[in-house]
Amino acid sequence: MEATAATAHEPQRRTEGIYVYCIIECAEPRRFGRIGIGGRGDEVYTVHHRELAAVVSRSELQVYDPTRENALTHEHVNEVVMVDNAFTPVPMSFGTLFKTEEDIVEFLKDTYDALRDVLKKMKDKLEFGLKVNWDRDSVLADLEREYEEIRRLKAQIETDRASSTYFARMQLGRLVEQALAAKSESLVREIYETLSEAALASRANKVIGDRMIMNAAFLVERGKAELFDRKIQEIGRRYEGRLQFRYTGPWPPYNFVTIRLQLQPTAGV
Repeated sequence: MEATAATAHEPQRRTEGIYVYCIIECAEPRRFGRIGIGGRGDEVYTVHHRELAAVVSRSELQVYDPTRENALTHEHVNEVVMVDNAFTPVPMSFGTLFKTEEDIVEFLKDTYDALRDVLKKMKDKLEFGLKVNWDRDSVLADLEREYEEIRRLKAQIETDRASSTYFARMQLGRLVEQALAAKSESLVREIYETLSEAALASRANKVIGDRMIMNAAFLVERGKAELFDRKIQEIGRRYEGRLQFRYTGPWPPYNFVTIRLQLQPTAGV
């Protein structure tokens, strides 16, 4: 979802702004503790328009670098809102700042219908992350048992290393890579199919490095979180020793909806 806010930059008289973490459905004022971004211990609280609320804290009016500390603070506030207080937050993109509470109220008014629609769709839904790495040596051993041609070429090369041809080595390498790709696709497909019973939706993200075969986010109803966890454990037992699972969450639905503002500065800024 993308919302647009026209925010004019006046001369730098104001040094204080308001950082926005997420939007929730909440009609009454709430406070979540002195856990705001920036290291000053600012209180996190709500700014309201009708039944919508922005979860915010006061902050220096600056561009926040996405350092580990800042990113973790942003995520921690959303986790506190979601886990400790049972709201379903719609996250704002990292670094979203407004100048005043009045600006935030105007944003909530301008995007009211769209925000209400997203909150309705995301109500009582959680995000879980899953990264899957494989033990390449174990997988290669399995492939040698499964593919006769790989066994034959490898034996041929190892029997007479001196006379084995460059072509034979290239052919073996190509067969191994094709077999690895097919195995990876098969495993990933099986994981998605196993988790489909418990997940409403999934999103594939970019894998990192040679060992990772899957990097995905799953949208899960709060009531099915335990079922999703059991399915993860089931897959882990099935491939113990061959696949390593890194399972994280619950998170707000970062991969399924995040509000980003297009700031439009006035001329001359």
